[in-house]
Amino acid sequence: MFHIGHLNIIKRAKEQCEYLIVGVTTDKLCFERKQKYPIICEKDRVAIVEAVRYVDKVVLQSNMNKLEAVKKLGADAVFVGSDWKDSDAWNSYEKEFGEIGCTVVYLDHTDGISSSILRERLNNQ
Repeated sequence: MFHIGHLNIIKRAKEQCEYLIVGVTTDKLCFERKQKYPIICEKDRVAIVEAVRYVDKVVLQSNMNKLEAVKKLGADAVFVGSDWKDSDAWNSYEKEFGEIGCTVVYLDHTDGISSSILRERLNNQ
């Protein structure tokens, strides 16, 4: 679910780059990773993200191969929330990306909000 934390990340990322490409996870990949489908379908999520003025392009993320996406898109920086900093996965990405001249930029995470928190609130009403 798109929330203020996502908007904050997108806005902060755009402040640091000329052309911002945002990946939206496909419904299929979401199910493969979490064993549940998103509340908002990928078509609608893409439309929401495309409408954000800071976004120059939206691409669908159909797999977890971030190195492949970075190479395909010619990215020289990848922006991610600071809640991922020092995780095994992102430490690995930093190394892989660095080998092809791409840096990882960690942006402040918005405390108190996440899709999981919103889902829990919806389920408890």
